[in-house]
Amino acid sequence: MTRFEVVFQGQVQPGAALDQVRANVGKLFQVSGSQLDALFSGRRIVIKQGLDQVAAEKYRIALERAGAQCSIVPMDEQATDAPPAAPEPSAPAAQPTAAPERPAANSRVVPRDEFMAAFSDVEAPDLDIAPLGADMQDEYDAFTPLPIDLSALSLAPVGSDMGELKKDEPGQVPNTDHLKLSDQ
Repeated sequence: MTRFEVVFQGQVQPGAALDQVRANVGKLFQVSGSQLDALFSGRRIVIKQGLDQVAAEKYRIALERAGAQCSIVPMDEQATDAPPAAPEPSAPAAQPTAAPERPAANSRVVPRDEFMAAFSDVEAPDLDIAPLGADMQDEYDAFTPLPIDLSALSLAPVGSDMGELKKDEPGQVPNTDHLKLSDQ
């Protein structure tokens, strides 16, 4: 059975306002700010993958209702169909040549959900994990005491009153013995 992926490249439908489409897509995927900027960067973003045709069509319809244009690409043919789809993918294709230390395209991390799909094409440095027992703190200078005169300060003895407010003594309660209740 053929599986499909929903691909978004930040394109809006003709006649749709970009700000309104961004707001609609933000509500649809519950993202804002930099994540929304990443979705509308023009790069090829896989919104969801591993779908059957009916589920992929549901995603496409939802995005079209929001005013965005997306495409449904068979997963086994994504490498052959994606470049001729639009002129924007040529820019991401040029990025691997500028950064040769990036891993090959076949070692791409598969996003676990729609939220993480926005970050699937983000280039991050390949950082190693420090060995066990390594000092992770940056180098720092020896402690230099500040030139503050503390000679006027002193410590109170243990158990002394540190200036807590004393509770007011209860006021005098008036004598009400001479008062009676009567039914009238």
